[in-house]
Amino acid sequence: MEKISSRKNPLVRRLRSLAAEPAFRRERGEYVCDGRTTLEEALRFGAEIRSVLWKGEGQALPGLERAEQFWAEEELFDYASPLAHSPGPVFTVAIPPEDRQSPIRSAIVLENVQDPGNVGTVVRTANAFGLGAVLLTGACADLYNPKTVRAAMGALFRQRVLRLERDELEALLREQGLPLYGAALSEQAADVRSVDLKRAAVAVGSEGRGLSPELLALCRGQIIIPMQPDSESLNAASAAAVLMWEMAKNCL
Repeated sequence: MEKISSRKNPLVRRLRSLAAEPAFRRERGEYVCDGRTTLEEALRFGAEIRSVLWKGEGQALPGLERAEQFWAEEELFDYASPLAHSPGPVFTVAIPPEDRQSPIRSAIVLENVQDPGNVGTVVRTANAFGLGAVLLTGACADLYNPKTVRAAMGALFRQRVLRLERDELEALLREQGLPLYGAALSEQAADVRSVDLKRAAVAVGSEGRGLSPELLALCRGQIIIPMQPDSESLNAASAAAVLMWEMAKNCL
């Protein structure tokens, strides 16, 4: 295994660019992950591992025969890693093609959710509850931002996620026969417990503005999570988790 000893090494430069630049991730068709547990998850679920940078010499893992593997001393590794004080390794994974053809039995829709931690948490929760897809629309955080990837905790290797423009979302839901319900703080919103969501899509908007009028116009109905009257609204990831539990509770 080759040792890397310079910050100008092509892999080091690539790792830093992949961590920082969405356009570069799209151009390369790959993204950055960190940690041995995440690497084991990637191998377990058949992700295409392209390169691995280990922190220190003498580390290895079965199943990486097709990946480029390198190691670096701690200082250089920390420079290359998107995570401060990572135990390593840092590795790159090919961005998988989107599957827009297979049936979707249920979906959570995120519109304009810009916090990568929230987006990653929703992907992780959707996978835990067995939802068919996570659908991202509007100005959502990049799915392959290192913070999103870290919050997803390996779920990106298992969970179907699609990035759609609003008209594409409308067409997909129509093709799939999925009614769309929007989470909204409005007088028209029904208690989520009173709505059958077993085979449906539910949309959650940004914490500051909620769902856009344009997306609400696509919804069959509006739903609300009942809470104490003097409480603050839940953040996007927490609200989505409650809604996904309601969608999945009779199917698990």
